[in-house]
Amino acid sequence: MRFAIVTACCLWLFPGLQTVVAQRHQQKIDIKLSPVHTNQALLQLPDDYETSGESYPLIMFLHGKSKSGTSIWKLVLEGIPYWLDQGKRLDAVNPVDGKLYKFIVVCPQALEWGLHPDQVNYVLDQIIARYRVDTSRIYLTGYSAGGWATVMAITDNQKLTNRFAAAVPMSAADIDKRNLKQFNLVANANLHCWYFGGTDELHYLESVESYADSTNRYRPGLAQVTITPYKHCCWKELYDPSFKQEGMNIYEWMLQYKKE
Repeated sequence: MRFAIVTACCLWLFPGLQTVVAQRHQQKIDIKLSPVHTNQALLQLPDDYETSGESYPLIMFLHGKSKSGTSIWKLVLEGIPYWLDQGKRLDAVNPVDGKLYKFIVVCPQALEWGLHPDQVNYVLDQIIARYRVDTSRIYLTGYSAGGWATVMAITDNQKLTNRFAAAVPMSAADIDKRNLKQFNLVANANLHCWYFGGTDELHYLESVESYADSTNRYRPGLAQVTITPYKHCCWKELYDPSFKQEGMNIYEWMLQYKKE
């Protein structure tokens, strides 16, 4: 107990120590959001990245509005960065081939609100250039404003949509009217989507249900929705690798899909 109290006091008095703790599991990198805007991202490489010579699936995680800005360590309070900061890894067995896969995980920080489609594309280009990414297995996910950013990215233009093998938008905010008319891009790309929305966040639930319906209108079964009992919250639980629906967590579910 005394150690826990002393540690908490030290982190309060010297907030820079939090960075040291977090860096055990994620590294902070500079990333360009556009040719003229630079911010930071959290990155985790597989534990055997330096020795394997292999390429790895990529998960790009997009945060909610309150985590935007220039203080990168805010991201560890929610979603995937939270679990990585706790020392968990997202390694998962693919239900299709029975093999274990390890992920490169990048969590870019938007300067405000969430990343726009051109920024998602710009970040993706840099990560692929820097690291050994298996470009047939690029997965996109985010919650709230990050859910908005995810759905905006997959409905913006066909070239960008085609880059992703699967997407998991959670509690996505309302997308632009133009994008509402472009779910045919998702169907054209055969992009599987797993949406989440809560019964106590009715507007967000109705939005994700409409996005799934708009996709399935073109290609039935391509999008699915999980309805949770939550308000606009609780993304720690949903991104926890131990959270499963029908025997799969979202990371195992993603691995079922790859670009041919």
